[in-house]
Amino acid sequence: MAEKASGVQSVERAFELMELIGRAGGECSLTELSAESPLPPPTIHRLLRTLVGIGYVRQLPNRRYALGPRLIRLGEVANRQLGAVAGPVLQSLVDELSETASLAVLDGDMVIYTGQVPSLHTMRTNNEIGKRVGLHTSGVGKAVLAELDDARILKLVTQSGLPAPTRHSASTLSTVFANVERVRADGYAIDDQELEVGVRCVAMAVPGAPTPMAIGISGPSARVNKDLISKAVPALKKATGIISEALIGAMEE
Repeated sequence: MAEKASGVQSVERAFELMELIGRAGGECSLTELSAESPLPPPTIHRLLRTLVGIGYVRQLPNRRYALGPRLIRLGEVANRQLGAVAGPVLQSLVDELSETASLAVLDGDMVIYTGQVPSLHTMRTNNEIGKRVGLHTSGVGKAVLAELDDARILKLVTQSGLPAPTRHSASTLSTVFANVERVRADGYAIDDQELEVGVRCVAMAVPGAPTPMAIGISGPSARVNKDLISKAVPALKKATGIISEALIGAMEE
């Protein structure tokens, strides 16, 4: 039993190291990993050698470590599976609210859109799949931020440099944390022309997701008004609950 427990612990530690590399933007040094991980450097080095040997991590010419090519195939499969779950949910949101529905996942110090169903309106938002947007300026990003602990929020937004795409964007740490507290209190996030002038988004995190993610409804600010937001909140709560249940169920199988 002790040997089995040790094996499980090694697997957990290996995945934690890959998560740390991912959070750092895809590559980092042994020193940086040691600063972030409670593991001793010799253990980190041993695990990295194993991960490099099987292709899940690669060592760059400058001796830094990056996520390896074998993860690409796994990521593609995971994205397809997530898309199969999220697609009908996003479509139901568009059917109910008539605005573009998107799914975004934490990706380094930003969020990346992994799913979208566009509105049928001629004037609509277009959150292209694969597009990365700021955590502190987008509705989906702010919803994700509110799921993280304050230390991680500080690290991510400091790392991003707090770019301000519009005059409405948060540009100070105090404003970012005030927004996070508002999202935590309300249970949903609003991007009010903070990412793009004339566009408003209401978003909600997927509870219990293995990777922080959120669903958002976006459109011209004239249409995404108080009335629509009041309808969107319960619809998003139902949608995020469906995806959460599907993801957690898959993890427990």
